[in-house]
Amino acid sequence: MAKRDYYEVLGISRDASKDEVKKAYRKLARKYHPDANPDDEQAAKKFSEATEAYDVLMEDDKRAAYDRFGHAATDGQGGFEGFGGSDFGGLGDIFDMFFGGGGGRQRHGPQRGSDVRVDMELSFEEAAFGLEKDIKVPRVEDCGTCGGDGAAPGTKSHPCVQCGGTGQMQFAQNTPFGRVVQSRTCDRCHGKGTIIEKPCPTCHGSGQVRRNRNIHIKIPAGVDNGSRLRVSGEGEAGARGGPRGDLYVYIRVRPHKFFRRDGNDVVCEIPISFVQAALGDEVDVATLESKASLKIPEGTQTGTVFRLRGHGIPDVNGYGRGDQHIRVKVFTPTKLTDEQRELLKELGRSLGEQTREEEKGFFGKVRDAFMG
Repeated sequence: MAKRDYYEVLGISRDASKDEVKKAYRKLARKYHPDANPDDEQAAKKFSEATEAYDVLMEDDKRAAYDRFGHAATDGQGGFEGFGGSDFGGLGDIFDMFFGGGGGRQRHGPQRGSDVRVDMELSFEEAAFGLEKDIKVPRVEDCGTCGGDGAAPGTKSHPCVQCGGTGQMQFAQNTPFGRVVQSRTCDRCHGKGTIIEKPCPTCHGSGQVRRNRNIHIKIPAGVDNGSRLRVSGEGEAGARGGPRGDLYVYIRVRPHKFFRRDGNDVVCEIPISFVQAALGDEVDVATLESKASLKIPEGTQTGTVFRLRGHGIPDVNGYGRGDQHIRVKVFTPTKLTDEQRELLKELGRSLGEQTREEEKGFFGKVRDAFMG
């Protein structure tokens, strides 16, 4: 009788993630497990079928071979040819399913490389308007001498004859769940699956070396403190033909001496004179790009905030641009000439204000009136 498709057995799509595979298997295993269905041959068959499908689809190399060749890749005995077949997924997978343990088996297929983090400091203007630059990134790369094989030039590595290139040795064992196959790391190739007779003199057989690499990156306009930029495929090299990891650039923005950021808006403060505040004026105000003209109305009070539309920071997602908010602070002169003092006193009197000397004279008259 022809075998059912493994994806059909678990009731999942062909692009299902490992978490989806595990979830589907756990559901079927609980339903058809022999302990829950004693003397039920049909349930035992479905349990074995689901476990075999799980064993294949959870292994990257087995799944890749199955997706390409289907059941032709199997050895006809429920195992997977070239990868060390098993009736179940091994003790580690059984315990992981039923007891929540972490005893999953070691993976020996292609492995994705690690991600790399780089911290970058930008000026206020660079963060606001973005830039392109080259950065130096220390990362693991495939050895250029051996091409990542690990063997010295002119020599080759070959599959380990003891484990058949899987990196694991498997041993059948009877358990309360039935006959299972337990795996352990091959002691000859130490889990690599290959034997290198003459290691590469550059990488010493590892196939990888650490280098500083210049990578060109583009920082978008509008980034802020804590922003993170992902550069796909620029992390460390993967193992056994696996893809590279990613590069993550974390942004830190230096404070500005004049501007302060509030979302996509910028805030600043400018001083104006008493005369400008009283009579009104038109002043030039620095912006992120150059300068702009700001009209100060007559009678402006200190703390008044004005807005310049569209002079803030571009939105990092491309949704417009913020504004610039300008707070004015009226500057009070500290050194006056005698002439300037008299002019201010005259101005005060015209506004109904009394000088200090006039106030003294008034209180003196009041005192004399009470004291007789």
